[in-house]
Amino acid sequence: MTAFLNALGLVCALGRDQADVARKLFAGDCAGVREEVGWVPQKRVPVAAVRGALLALPEALQSRHSRNNQLLYEACLQIIAPIRAAIACHGSERVAIVLGTSTSGIAEAGDGIAHYLRDQQFPPGYDYAEQELSAPANFLADWLQLRGPAYVISTACTSSARALMSARRLLDLGVCDAVICGGVDSLCKLTLNGFSALEAVSAQRCNPFSINRDGITIGEAAAVFLMTRDANREGPTVALLGAGASSDAHHISAPDPQGKGALQAMTKALDNAGLQPAQIDYLNLHGTATAHNDAMESQAVHALFGSLLACSSSKPMTGHTLGAAGALEAAFCWLSLSAHNPEGRLVPHVWDGAIDPQLPALNLIDASQRLPAAGPRRLMSNSFAFGGNNVSLILGDAS
Repeated sequence: MTAFLNALGLVCALGRDQADVARKLFAGDCAGVREEVGWVPQKRVPVAAVRGALLALPEALQSRHSRNNQLLYEACLQIIAPIRAAIACHGSERVAIVLGTSTSGIAEAGDGIAHYLRDQQFPPGYDYAEQELSAPANFLADWLQLRGPAYVISTACTSSARALMSARRLLDLGVCDAVICGGVDSLCKLTLNGFSALEAVSAQRCNPFSINRDGITIGEAAAVFLMTRDANREGPTVALLGAGASSDAHHISAPDPQGKGALQAMTKALDNAGLQPAQIDYLNLHGTATAHNDAMESQAVHALFGSLLACSSSKPMTGHTLGAAGALEAAFCWLSLSAHNPEGRLVPHVWDGAIDPQLPALNLIDASQRLPAAGPRRLMSNSFAFGGNNVSLILGDAS
């Protein structure tokens, strides 16, 4: 079954609407990544934050307050008209919610615990439920008064890519007629200090696939699609053509050095879409800029596609948004096929250009690269996570 991605709302370090994000994305704008203090003790670290005050949640839902829910709320407001139309058409029990996250309300939980340790009581309004992984889906279901399935997937950096896969499965099984799906993650001290403890955070903006790469940059984002069985009558007609997942379970945090699980996920996605490697026009790499992840991914990609496929990592512009990364980078593929990209530009690979001779050669593109003028166009996005959890998605023009 073809699943259509009929609407997109997104908020990230590049901007807070489709037009702003697209303009900066295709220009390779990294201005949203800035060094800050206060996240990791005695360190300045680059972070990709959403700048400016976020919209307040509706008064009736103030008890659900978290930065994570604020990001999600703002992204959903961008597509509230098609969401409301889907609810009116299908009924509240036939619209589902499937989201990915890894932080949920952990930032507020950390502040609450610090307050407790200092004052021996939690701050006013503190609610443990808002740090539960289900909190984003519960918030949306309550706000939109939906009665269909509503759940959150948390598989680290593949969370929201898996949410898109799960949403398509719900449609395929006839469980619902429309799904609000995607991912959201907010910056918090827990994740920044955790990755710092692993010595995985770079002191500079991340530098994927360079010989000088030395770690990730962490960001925050929300990216939400409205997925249905019917093609969009207004706007781009973009479909989730294929998806593949694997779990090689090589190590709790390190990837399989040979990229076996990554290769399996990409191969499964191609098989699911009924496509051959030569039919993919662009690949959004997971591209975290850690030594092991980039080495593994380059081996897997080269084994399947050779050295000609146009590739890039968008993480120097957005940071690694963890549980939101899969949906956000699928959103970048969606924008590549939209009216915001009339020239068919591809997402440029922003790096220092210092080739690592130890890695198989990939076609890391600059801002001059374009999609084929004639369709159909097909774009792949990779997401890889701790525990050897791997997902590849293929988006494209619906035939």
